Amino acid sequence: MSLTLGYLVLESQPANELIFDYMLETLNHIPLFRDLEIDQIKKLEPLFEHLSYQPNSIVFAQDQEANYLYVLLKGVIAITYKPYDGPSITITHLQSGDIFGWSAVVGSKQYTSSSNSTSDVEVVRVLAADLWKFVRSNPETGAFILNRLASGVSKRWKNSHIQVQAMLDKGMTEANKK
Repeated sequence: MSLTLGYLVLESQPANELIFDYMLETLNHIPLFRDLEIDQIKKLEPLFEHLSYQPNSIVFAQDQEANYLYVLLKGVIAITYKPYDGPSITITHLQSGDIFGWSAVVGSKQYTSSSNSTSDVEVVRVLAADLWKFVRSNPETGAFILNRLASGVSKRWKNSHIQVQAMLDKGMTEANKK
C-alpha cells in the first residue's frame, strides 16, 4: 500500500499508521502537546480534525456559536474584535503553535472575536464537548492539557489587555490632538 503526503510517497505501511505518524510529528511541535507520551497522543488524535484555509478566509466569526478550539499548525491568523460602536480592530496575529477559539472551552456560547487567515493556513480543531469528555475520562492527560491551556490563555489575555489598552491610549491621544 502507498500513501502520498505532499510529494512524498510512502510504501508498505498501513494508512492509519502513516496518518498517526504525521499527527504525532505535527503535535509534538505544538507547545500544547509537547512532552505527551505516544499513548496519550494516540488517545487525543481521533478528537482532532485537520482543516486548511486560503488567505482572507474566516475561520470563525465574532458572535458565531463557539464549538471548537483551534490549534494553528501553519500560517498566520488575525484575531479581530468589533465593538458595537466602532470599526473592527486587530487584537493580535497568531503564529504556528498558537491556540485560538478559547470561547469554546471557557464556557462562552459565542466567539467573542473573529479569526481570519492572512496566509495559507493549516489548523487542527477539537470540539470542546469532546475535549471536556476526554479530560474527564483521562484525568492524568486531561490535567496536563488543562494546565497547558490555562498557561496559554493567561498569556493571551494579558497580551490582549495590553494591546487593547495601547490602542485606546493611541486613539485618545489622537482625539486630543484634534
